[in-house]
Amino acid sequence: MIKFGKGVVKCRFLILIAAFALLVPSAISFANTRINYDILSYLPSDIETMKGQDIMVKEFGSGAISFLILENMDYGEAEALDEEIRQLDGVKDTIWYGTVANPGVPRDFLPEDLYEMFNNKEADSQLMAAIFEDTMGADETMNAIDKINKMAEGRCFVSGMGAVNTDTKNTIMEQTPVYVLIAVILCFLVMAFTMDSVLAPILFLLSIGMAIVYNLGTNFIQGEISYLTLALTAVLQLAVTLDYSIFLWHSYQEQTERFNGDKKRAMAHAISHTFVSVAGSSVTTVAGFLALCFMTFTLGLDLGIVMAKGVIIGVIGCVTILPSMILVCDRALEKTKHKVLMPNFSKLCQKITKHYRWIVVVFIAILIPAVYGYTHTSVYYDLASKMPDSTLSKQANDMLKKQYNMGATHIILAPSDMPSRDSRNMIQEIEDVDGVKMTLSLSSVFGPAIPEEFIPDDVKKIFQNGGYQMMLISSEYDTASDEVNAQIDEINNIIDQYSEDAMLIGEAPCTKDLITITDEDFKRVSTVSIAAIFLIIFVVFKSVSLPVVLLAVIEFAIFVNMGLTTYTGTIIPFIASIVIGTIQLGATVDYAILMTNEYKRNRLLGMEKQPAVAKALETSIMSIIVSALCFFAATYGVGTYSDIDMVSQLCSLLSRGAIISMLAVILVLPAMFMVFDKVILATSIGFRKKQQNRKRRI
Repeated sequence: MIKFGKGVVKCRFLILIAAFALLVPSAISFANTRINYDILSYLPSDIETMKGQDIMVKEFGSGAISFLILENMDYGEAEALDEEIRQLDGVKDTIWYGTVANPGVPRDFLPEDLYEMFNNKEADSQLMAAIFEDTMGADETMNAIDKINKMAEGRCFVSGMGAVNTDTKNTIMEQTPVYVLIAVILCFLVMAFTMDSVLAPILFLLSIGMAIVYNLGTNFIQGEISYLTLALTAVLQLAVTLDYSIFLWHSYQEQTERFNGDKKRAMAHAISHTFVSVAGSSVTTVAGFLALCFMTFTLGLDLGIVMAKGVIIGVIGCVTILPSMILVCDRALEKTKHKVLMPNFSKLCQKITKHYRWIVVVFIAILIPAVYGYTHTSVYYDLASKMPDSTLSKQANDMLKKQYNMGATHIILAPSDMPSRDSRNMIQEIEDVDGVKMTLSLSSVFGPAIPEEFIPDDVKKIFQNGGYQMMLISSEYDTASDEVNAQIDEINNIIDQYSEDAMLIGEAPCTKDLITITDEDFKRVSTVSIAAIFLIIFVVFKSVSLPVVLLAVIEFAIFVNMGLTTYTGTIIPFIASIVIGTIQLGATVDYAILMTNEYKRNRLLGMEKQPAVAKALETSIMSIIVSALCFFAATYGVGTYSDIDMVSQLCSLLSRGAIISMLAVILVLPAMFMVFDKVILATSIGFRKKQQNRKRRI
């Protein structure tokens, strides 16, 4: 690797020119990479609800339905707005009272409660269903909803997941640059406080920023990325790769002293040393992210690939771009050096190893409630319910619930050749299911009294097209609630009695599938991540016991972090349990590996147990604290600022997890080394070689 280091030093100007030049195509590629705001679209394509979604688009030319609440509008104004909405790109059709109360249909034949379905006299509001040509996360759908919101601002409110996705898009696009700015400022403050240079942190952040742009620019390979990946990529890549830059800086300073101020030679050796060390430690981080790829819910695949790629690009940038910047800015770096403001931790390290028994007692005492809290975390799946109150979609959903007692909307797709009598009977049975507010279909709206020739063609095509007919069911229950899930089961049982080919789709049925799928994903991803990192530690240290010890310490930190949500009464997003477990494990196990390397080195040199552990802690504690504080800084600010609850909670959990992992490694891991020292020596290769040779010489 020394040849590689010398090559980087020699070509430093060329590397910087190429690095800055690559920013242009990367930025263009990133700008043209589509962002997916529809979380439910990441469900497996082979499940019935997703197949039904495809049928809706193919047969009916529609993929999403949203209810609009029209306030303080008379019939004429509503009719004019209806016509205007129909003309929008992305809107296929609308259904409101004016649709069914068509001049071609005798009013006397219409059901008596039809008017009440679409009107609320007390609130002076009307209900309109907008049917979109594409899915709830399609760009055309979100653009149409944006335009509808502006048409009758303050009088027309669009509800449903399409509106939630639209508000999410607008919020993410507005806030993501702020996320990055907050993370950069807080990380700079941490490094300026803990390092000996003011300029060095700026170079670190600049080189990592370039690596982030390269990573985002290469996402065109995937075609699109999720909004969650977009929001977290820059912050997480900064958080997990920043310590690589700090490692290079410290190594460069050591090598400069070694080679009596020969900066170029020192940097060549620093690059070689850093690449070997960083490549090894980054493997666990990459493994943690790649474990997400084993999720059936492919949002994990999306986030896992982007972040694993980001870590690899970050490592490459750390040993090419950053060294080049440091050498080019050498004079400025010398002028901006200052005294490190961090205290000396040698006395603390001695106390920790001296009182290790008490630490073990506290560890066991905390472990039991931590495991209980970890296994009893409360999660939510209804993303709409966690939107900020200021968003139009949240206001619309609340109005829909308050004025019309409507929550989730289901869609039945049934064969078009199903007998009319069966359709009516099926709908009648469904109307008797607890929580069903209303149904909309040809049979329920017009009834058997109206001959088919009296039904307008534009109404027919809404409910019947190709080989399928569509029926809408409005539920009083909220998406992801136990009540709506029981309702879905009951409706499915009724449907199955009338047709094997009929299916129930919509946001609530998709979310019910999401609950089942992610529950299995959590178990799978946890197993894969633990097994992968166990194997990596086993290979690195050639030890059977050390993987168990290190994983036990980090898993303890994860239990504490996630368990705290139970005791604070916090309800976390469903994806948090999976993402936090793998990322916190993969990113912070490096702290434990760093200290273990020092512990191994000290035992090889013949040091006794207590001095070896104390020295290992003293040598590594500064790097662990700085790395953890940078991770905390990068994620805490975003967690505090973000209006998107999923982004906010994930970042808050990651920031807290970094600090808890830091404390666990600094306090618990040395205690574990003290307790299991004999076991580690007996089950590990290369820990006692020099000590044994010394005994032979004596």
